[in-house]
Amino acid sequence: MYTFEQADSFAQWRRLISSTFVPLDAEPVRSGSFSGRLGGRQLNDVGIMRIEANPQTVLRSPALIKAGNGVGHYKLSLQLKGHGLLLQDGREAVLAPGDVAIYDTQRPYTLNFEQDFETLVLMFPQHLLGLSPQDVSELTARSMGRDNLLAQAISPFVVSIADQLPGLRSPIGHRLAMNIVDLLSTLLADEIHAQPLSGSDNHARMLRRIQHHIQAQLADPYLSPDTIAAAHHIATRTLHKIFAESSLTVSGWIRERRLEAARRDLADPLRSHLPVREIGARWGLVDPAHFSRIFRAAFGTSPTAYRRALEH
Repeated sequence: MYTFEQADSFAQWRRLISSTFVPLDAEPVRSGSFSGRLGGRQLNDVGIMRIEANPQTVLRSPALIKAGNGVGHYKLSLQLKGHGLLLQDGREAVLAPGDVAIYDTQRPYTLNFEQDFETLVLMFPQHLLGLSPQDVSELTARSMGRDNLLAQAISPFVVSIADQLPGLRSPIGHRLAMNIVDLLSTLLADEIHAQPLSGSDNHARMLRRIQHHIQAQLADPYLSPDTIAAAHHIATRTLHKIFAESSLTVSGWIRERRLEAARRDLADPLRSHLPVREIGARWGLVDPAHFSRIFRAAFGTSPTAYRRALEH
């Protein structure tokens, strides 16, 4: 079970939530006494926290974002009791018990709770989700739960596993935390594909469908623009045109996703017995020297040094 840290004043509560998540502003909704408590566990770079508190408004302002360390995280809230309102990117999501919503710590957001509430919050680096920032930006501050069968199935499982995490051994706990992130990625991908196409965004949708195909084929060392184009029944030249409006080329996007997947495996304690070269090969990077070179170029350290740093 969780070991909770108690706050009996709002000043204490502000310090607690800012030190646990990212720097936040917060204000009580009503005058008088305040009580809140927060418990959970940090498993490497995945934090899973349960919050029980009196009414309040929480704000992540542009000034706080600018003053931060620039590391992007996603936070996902699963409402357990009470109701909340999440605002980000010009959208509002009403959160009832059982609802799930995602938000980005690198963009302003507001959470408002007009009554006592309980919520489960997961916070993790954006690269762990395995979805493009463009895709996720379409889903922030959107409530998923009552009208989504997949969310209805996933939510009770997430709550059950999260309740067990504080007592689990670190390697197993880390793997289960990553499994939760994977389930959430699946839920979000389902939401992306469920959104209707319009004439104005067919091009963007095509790009993202191709990116999802690439994500599923990363382990194939022969994955290339030619094979991707053939799988989508388009010319390779057309494929390059589709990617021309994105920040990366086709090959660059493949490389980035492979490196992120490899970085995630290097951080997994249950894969610590695997040689670094096998981690690279698992994601289509079969040349160890090439893997080490591009990993260092992307992250400023070698795969071996990255893994060693996480062990201390």
